[in-house]
Amino acid sequence: MNLAPEEQGRADFYALLARLFYAPPDEALLAALGSADQLPAEDDALAARWKELSSAAAKADPQAVREEYETAFVGTGRAPITLYTTAYSMRYSNEVPLAELRGELAQLGLARRSEVGEPEDHIAALCETMRHLVAEQQRDLTEQRRVFERWIGPVAEPLCTAIEKSEHTAFYKLVGRLAKSFFSLEQSAFEML
Repeated sequence: MNLAPEEQGRADFYALLARLFYAPPDEALLAALGSADQLPAEDDALAARWKELSSAAAKADPQAVREEYETAFVGTGRAPITLYTTAYSMRYSNEVPLAELRGELAQLGLARRSEVGEPEDHIAALCETMRHLVAEQQRDLTEQRRVFERWIGPVAEPLCTAIEKSEHTAFYKLVGRLAKSFFSLEQSAFEML
């Protein structure tokens, strides 16, 4: 079944964010982003963030972006910014959100691939999960909303703000701003259901 253009656009955004958060963009991705058309979005903030990221990608040095990613998100010892969302959502030490997330993914027929080393609460994995729900499984919007509001919505603001305010980010500040605008738009759309 073909996806409606707006659903394909959502899936593509989730895929891009998953890719950018999973690993630093290579030269080909930076070139593609740098030469991308302006976003024909009804949301001015999202269109502006897209334009900022595209302009930065056109001028970006892949090695510098790689070093930024590794310094900000990988680090030696504890990274300055974590991309593991449970770090932003746990309120009590007896919570086990990763086990809960794994259970929910299993109910959706999803699981971490054995060759993937990152836990399921990595923001890249959650974006890929949403992409899968939108584009592959074509789940009902109510079900997409439930997953988004439980696993991405509560952590989007603190995660993106941490990226934006970090002294270790430059290119990724723009990725964080784009993600924040997209997640905000998703939240608003889900609230209208």
